[in-house]
Amino acid sequence: MPIVIALVALALGWSLDAPRGPHTADPGAPHTATPSAPRTVEHDRSPRVAWRDSVAVGAPGAGRLVRGVRLPAEGRSFFTWDPILRRRPDRDWRRWGTDDLVRTTLRVLRRFHRRHPGAPRVGVGDLSLRRGGYFGAEVSGGIGHATHQNGLDVDVYYPRLDRRERPPTSVDQVDLGPSQELVDRFVEAGAITVFVGPNLPLTGPAGVVVPLVNHDNHLHARFAP
Repeated sequence: MPIVIALVALALGWSLDAPRGPHTADPGAPHTATPSAPRTVEHDRSPRVAWRDSVAVGAPGAGRLVRGVRLPAEGRSFFTWDPILRRRPDRDWRRWGTDDLVRTTLRVLRRFHRRHPGAPRVGVGDLSLRRGGYFGAEVSGGIGHATHQNGLDVDVYYPRLDRRERPPTSVDQVDLGPSQELVDRFVEAGAITVFVGPNLPLTGPAGVVVPLVNHDNHLHARFAP
């Protein structure tokens, strides 16, 4: 009897190797690609932002953020950098700002990229916490931030002469021409203060572009509510 069943199975093209079930692939069926998961900004470099109206409460050094917007991890014109872990991207909880700050930052970097299409992407560091508030060393790590509390501050790293997508580690690594242009563009975009490194020859309107210690590898742009 088993021999008869085997002969019938072979005549009909049945497989005797394994049971056929809903999860068993049919080797004779046409190949169908498995749908891929939706791509995120980390994969396609296209910034996707969940926009909502934000409110900056209080001052940069004593404030909070209501309905903050998160800057994407990266885009065609920028990457984000974690200053504590020293790697890309900056962690999600460090990248929140008002909708105006995020929109303005993206616009400045996009226009800079269009002017320099072959240049490396610009690095962006910390903004604020999701709900703002204290962002000092106990929260941030490292030396922390005295400000960055109400979603109106953003750190942007100077481009490097060697074109590497990471922050400069010394002033002689800074590409001064593009760095000055970034300072100028943030001023033009309405920044009320742009802190720059005291050991760099970066200039701008008096009282707006201000040299400040610990800013030799990045500019710090601040906007009004």
